[in-house]
Amino acid sequence: MSILVCGSMAYDTIMVFHDRFKRHILPEQIHILNVSFLVPDMRREFGGCAGNIAYNLKLLGADPLIMATVGDDAEPYRRRLDKLGLRQDHVRHVPESFTAQAFITTDLDDNQITAFHPGAMNQSHLNRVQDAAGVKLGIVSPDGRDGMLNHATQFAAAGVPFVFDPGQGMPLFSGEELLHCLNLATYCTVNDYEARMLCERTGRSLEQLAGSVEALVVTLGPEGSRIYAGGECVEIPCVAADEVVDPTGCGDAYRAGLLYGIAEGYDWLKTGRLASLLGSIKIASRGGQNHAPDRAEIGARYVQAFGEALW
Repeated sequence: MSILVCGSMAYDTIMVFHDRFKRHILPEQIHILNVSFLVPDMRREFGGCAGNIAYNLKLLGADPLIMATVGDDAEPYRRRLDKLGLRQDHVRHVPESFTAQAFITTDLDDNQITAFHPGAMNQSHLNRVQDAAGVKLGIVSPDGRDGMLNHATQFAAAGVPFVFDPGQGMPLFSGEELLHCLNLATYCTVNDYEARMLCERTGRSLEQLAGSVEALVVTLGPEGSRIYAGGECVEIPCVAADEVVDPTGCGDAYRAGLLYGIAEGYDWLKTGRLASLLGSIKIASRGGQNHAPDRAEIGARYVQAFGEALW
């Protein structure tokens, strides 16, 4: 089954400040803020929701299609996709733009200051779902605002079931727009904070929102996740990570597990368990795409965590 992954591709530049921001930002002087942080540690990672989700689907043995927009600086990312065997049929180059990128500075207390440049992502509406042939399942993950709205409408018009994953893009939408996307979607996934925001913006309870889709998935970090489907709530346990290194991309790994389980016709318990396992594997590596278990290892880890076979 072809899975179309609509969302961002981005570079993440991650820097570490070997001190604490609070020692250098004076509350009484924030009206004339002018600070500089020496960051001797820096790395650049491949990321973005679409890139991360597709990466994890490939680890599972799927052959996803990425639908995203990139800028003039995308060649390193394109070479990476080629090396991974991820197709680029619907990765559009937007001339005279940068690929979306985040600049993240972390201090010794794990506080973060992030600057995000959307770049080519703002042109995601130029891509059209109907241009991807043979798609049977999709996801609308964080991307340019117009692109997310258009892709949700296009999936529904094409009769293709899809996951609505507003994520950090949720503040871009009104309550009415969020309800519209939910009514178009087949499934929806949010984390616990986003779930509260979704309820607040729409004026609906989680149970009411769950009634708009076949399944509403709420991730709860170390407390696992809940899948509201068919009038019931399926509790999914958190899989303990070997080591907690970096949470970046854990949510995207989880979503890849959801998509794979749905595509394979798994029940919600098995689907949620696979998603939870992928998130756990990811958190033990830095960045969004530095974990590399093969299909056999994922299957073995599933047996270890849940006492039954995955494949």
